[in-house]
Amino acid sequence: MEGDKCTPRGKFKFKYIFYRKERVKKIYSKLKILPIKKNYGWCDDINSKSYNKFVKFPFKDNAEKLRIKENTYDIIVVIDYNLNPIKKKKGSAIFLHVAKKNYSPTLGCIALSKRDLKYLLSVINKNTFLKVL
Repeated sequence: MEGDKCTPRGKFKFKYIFYRKERVKKIYSKLKILPIKKNYGWCDDINSKSYNKFVKFPFKDNAEKLRIKENTYDIIVVIDYNLNPIKKKKGSAIFLHVAKKNYSPTLGCIALSKRDLKYLLSVINKNTFLKVL
């Protein structure tokens, strides 16, 4: 996320889940679950018509890869922050994802242990809200 790099405050719905099927076994949720393919990305280019949207590589504008070496994107939950309507420079790729072992800060995202995130996914649905104070 560009700008002040802090987690946005508000009440957000959970939209859908991306996950690394070779790294995450037995994931269950009432939300839509999509395996992350090598060409999956998320546009973070404020000059792009695809800003803050899921994209596939090759892609002409700047975009973040969703399939990365680190395990932080083994599970990605897309929340409805800045999606409808999308406002330029208000933040992109604000996800709920796996935390680093030391729980170091994210660039605006919210991070949980993989175990806790898997549990959360098993009990939420499309009507569940995430409230950030």
